[in-house]
Amino acid sequence: MAEPNSGSWTESTSGRERVRHVVELLDEPTPVQEIADRAAVSRATADDELQRLQSDDWVTEMTVGGTKAYDLNPVRMLFDEVTDLIEAHSRDELESQLTELKEEQEELAAEYDVSSLDEFREQLAGGDLSAAELRERRNVIATWEAINTELGLVKHALQLYDDVIELSSPRTDSPRHSPDGRFPR
Repeated sequence: MAEPNSGSWTESTSGRERVRHVVELLDEPTPVQEIADRAAVSRATADDELQRLQSDDWVTEMTVGGTKAYDLNPVRMLFDEVTDLIEAHSRDELESQLTELKEEQEELAAEYDVSSLDEFREQLAGGDLSAAELRERRNVIATWEAINTELGLVKHALQLYDDVIELSSPRTDSPRHSPDGRFPR
């Protein structure tokens, strides 16, 4: 992972901001000292900010090789991605996206005469393929997995669309109160 020019980023951002920036780029559990080094902060500053991020559910703490390490919270990441999709697209756009992704998936299945990614993988393992064919099929697997991930995100976004829109919009009346402002009995 490349960090910004260390001179300029240490001058223009606080240590805590740098820790958050490093955390956003994590792709695996990373020890506190490594995060501190990447963020150009003391271990104590990194540890303090990481504990705060953990209490806010942004990261999870674990032990890797006997050392305390942190990684992005996958549940939080999922909800953030779904929320971002909802904020960036209308329901119609998400439905169109779902259709397009499903068509891509069906095209791959038809092209390789399989009904699922698992079946495609079985053919890969059982076939006598050249190195070039294996590389091509591994690329197809990566594409198919990416399509499956996007399909899942779009489906979640559609399932949660109304709830997220309702909860995101400013409220003028609380549904817990009757029109006269008192709690219902």
